[in-house]
Parts: sequence; structure tokens; C-alpha cells
Amino acid sequence: MHSDLVISQTDGRPMYLQIMEQIRQRIAVGDWEQGREIPSIRQLAVTLRVSVITVKRAYMELERDGIIVTQQGKGSMVASDPELGSKLYDQELAKHIDRVAQLGELLGLTPKEVASRVREATDRLTTDRLTTDRLTTDRLRKDRLTKEYS
Repeated sequence: MHSDLVISQTDGRPMYLQIMEQIRQRIAVGDWEQGREIPSIRQLAVTLRVSVITVKRAYMELERDGIIVTQQGKGSMVASDPELGSKLYDQELAKHIDRVAQLGELLGLTPKEVASRVREATDRLTTDRLTTDRLTTDRLRKDRLTKEYS
């Protein structure tokens, strides 16, 4: 089973934390759904070229947090919690929002200014998405018309 996880030697964080973060992200975005079998400790250690102890620590922490479950002889899998993905997604979002607030404070921005900047960024994303959707729709119409009159 291919893990799709990547360990960065240049990342200052311990490898087990990198593994944990990536597994949490896979679950949060729905790539790894509840009940999905995840790579064994040994498989992942070999794939990532890290020690078994490193992967074992990550799995133990994830199990302690209720993210994965391990059954003797069956391996480890994503916990069967229908709300798990959204909980992890919310936790990840909260971390980023906290970081934005910290950066705003470091830059001397008021909470109102930080909120305004977040709103502006959201508006830009919405505008960009609408523009992209409109261009895609226009291209599809053009393609359909070209086919009809060809």
C-alpha cells in the first residue's frame, strides 16, 4: 500500500510529527476515510526511510488522540468516527487562524484590521473562483458550439 506521505529532512520538526500531521491532513480532506487500513508501521518506515520507532511513536500518538485504531494481527486503520474528518479540518483551520492572529499582533495590527484583511482575502478568493468558473463555462460553450457547427 502506497502511503503518499513525505518526510522532509530540512523541516525542523521531528519526523514523527511530520507523519502525524500528514495522516491528519489525509483524513481531514477525505483522502483517507473512516475504517481505511493504513500502512503498517514497518511498511511506512521502509517507504519513508525512517526508523520503526519513529513511525511507532506517530501511530501511538494518533491512537491516543483517537485518530487511528490498531488491532493486534489486523493492523492500523482510520478510526470509525463519522465526524473525525470535520473535527480534524476544524482543528487545522483553528491552527491557521491562530497563526494569522499572531502575525497580525506581531505586525501591530488591531483585531479589526486583521479581520478586515481576512475578509479581503476571502473576497479575492471568491472573485478568483467566480472568474475561473465563468472562463470554464465560456470555454465549454465555445467547444459545444464549435462541435455543433462543425
